Formats: sequence, structure tokens, C-alpha cells
Amino acid sequence: MKAEDFGRSLPRGIGVNLLVSDMAAMEAFCGDVLGARIVYADEDFAALELLGSVFMLHADHSYLDNPMTGSIAGTETRGAGIELRLYGAEPDAIEAAALEHGHIVLAGAIDKPHGLRECYIVGPDGYVFVPSAPLAG
Repeated sequence: MKAEDFGRSLPRGIGVNLLVSDMAAMEAFCGDVLGARIVYADEDFAALELLGSVFMLHADHSYLDNPMTGSIAGTETRGAGIELRLYGAEPDAIEAAALEHGHIVLAGAIDKPHGLRECYIVGPDGYVFVPSAPLAG
């Protein structure tokens, strides 16, 4: 699919685009740990589907002429203060996959008072993902 056709195909709503230093590492994390499906990937860009939503990855080098370049220059951790919440995901399975693939589990799966079971997983570049599932009523 051509880039312009892909852009036109995106539904209304909020989109997530993560700037990453290592495309292969983030693609592997998203597929092996989170269970995302790669819709398209090359050395600069990837579109992934997860839980019915599409999100994107862009390699740092593909953003050299973009206003966002200054926000990532010299940073070791990306997305400070942002939780990428994955509603309808399986926190226990994702926690196990994260450990199996050597990723940091910031907080293991636990039932929370707000009605969700969730865990906190740190992916490549320091992005924090929070898979969560509703508790039985």
C-alpha cells in the first residue's frame, strides 16, 4: 500500500506514533511480547495492529527533518510519564512473555481497585506498556 493510501485509510480517533532508536528491537517486542501484528515494516517505518487499533513506529533517522527531532536528541528514555494502556490485553500472559524475552517488568500483574488486572512492562527505549483486563464482576 502506498504511504498516502495508508494515511487516508486511518480511522478517526487518537493515533500513537513511537519514535524508536532500534526498529527491529521494538518490532520484536511488539510482536513477541504484546502480540501485535505487523501490517507493514521497513527500516524507517512500521504499522502494527494490536487489539483492533493501529499504531506506528518511526526510526529516529527518519525524523531528522521533523520538529520532533529536538525532543529525542540525547534522551535515553522515551515517553516519560506516559502509560501506553492496552485495554483487553492479557496482563499475565504479557508479563510472562516480557520476562521470557528479557524485558523489564516494572510491576507484575495484580488486581487493582479500579476493576482491572494489570501489569507494567518496560519496552525498548523505555516506553511503558500497561496491559489490562477487566476483573470479573
